[in-house]
Amino acid sequence: MASVLVVEDDQFVRSALIRHLTEAAHTVRSVGTALEALREVAHFSFDVVILDLGLPDLDGAEALKMLRGITDVPVIIATARDDEAEIVRLLNDGADDYLTKPFSVEHLSARMAAVLRRSRATGDTPPSPVIRVGGLSIDPLRRQAELDGARLDLTRREFDLLAFLAGRPGVVVARKELLAEVWQQSYGDDQTIDVHLSWLRRKLGETAARPRYLHTLRGVGVKLEPPSVEPPR
Repeated sequence: MASVLVVEDDQFVRSALIRHLTEAAHTVRSVGTALEALREVAHFSFDVVILDLGLPDLDGAEALKMLRGITDVPVIIATARDDEAEIVRLLNDGADDYLTKPFSVEHLSARMAAVLRRSRATGDTPPSPVIRVGGLSIDPLRRQAELDGARLDLTRREFDLLAFLAGRPGVVVARKELLAEVWQQSYGDDQTIDVHLSWLRRKLGETAARPRYLHTLRGVGVKLEPPSVEPPR
């Protein structure tokens, strides 16, 4: 079973989550503020964090960014907010999943199981040698990537996506395969892939209209390959 941190300021919701997760044989710790959550992840090891956005001391979106600065623990956002733009932003900032209140305990259990499967599958995969494609250098062991010697500041999902594509240079990868291999999902929203590709392009110094490494073939998939002509320096 999993070690879970519940970050929720509503005592009723918090108690219900603790009761459900404990009954499911998970080990649960809980806090009601963002700062307490940061202290918890700094001192204890968790398998997953369930994070509310409406915290009294700091908005959960900011708390998520701070969590991502110190840990790669999977984070499931649980909140009453349902704005699509905000959901996309939170996923891009490092959230692994998103649940809109009210939700059933069965729904939460299913999402937790999926997130934990993805996390454990990644952890069980032996590290590969450093991958080099053009000016890109990707180290799966250290989970670091560089472009022309400069360190790239990537979220966990951005790194996974870049490493997967770089490991197949010049090969067109279907979106369905990206969802299965990078997100560990058999189905999903193409917008999730588009968002991560957009942010990757920005960090690689390119755009969809003027690609260098990442090339989208409409209706087919995505490929990563070294630039055919390096831009003038």
